[in-house]
Amino acid sequence: MSFDFLLLLDGVNQEKKFMNSLTALSLSIGVLAGLATFLAVGPLSGVFFIWAATIAWAAYFAFGANEEAAKNTCFCGVFGVVMAWYAAVQITNISSTAALGFPFMAAIVVTVSVIVTCLAANFKVLSCIPASVLGYSATFAYLLQTPDKLSSDVLLAVGWDNPLLIINFSLAVGIGFGIASNILAAKWTTIKD
Repeated sequence: MSFDFLLLLDGVNQEKKFMNSLTALSLSIGVLAGLATFLAVGPLSGVFFIWAATIAWAAYFAFGANEEAAKNTCFCGVFGVVMAWYAAVQITNISSTAALGFPFMAAIVVTVSVIVTCLAANFKVLSCIPASVLGYSATFAYLLQTPDKLSSDVLLAVGWDNPLLIINFSLAVGIGFGIASNILAAKWTTIKD
């Protein structure tokens, strides 16, 4: 391997140009998506969900791919998870014989919790409503699509089945992969667009 090639890889020799930002970003996301998949179905299976991680990963880029985007995705995503978890706990406490019926009562719980989630945007740290909704939605996706998860036993347990742990950790992993793919793409970009 020539010394010139090593300089090119380090980005020191800017005269050698071979990759624009879209190509670099595509490659960095692809390589890290492969790593995330390996981890999700291999050594970290059951520790994080790749689908939840990619939601946060995409949100990081959608919100600007910068420090503010990472903070918004993190804080608001976690808040959305907490609000959905709270709503789920309340739903598990509704009797099947409730006077207005279980579906109507569950709808009221969700309505109120979503309104509160959105109104919380009055606080700067929770001002990114889409990120809060992503966390909220990811939590209910997990609870409603995974058998036996929408139960007080799961919601109140301290374990990886609890969405407060597994969904928040998955979102954090996704933000980490978003930041890493952005940094890697910047290092690999040698042609100014």
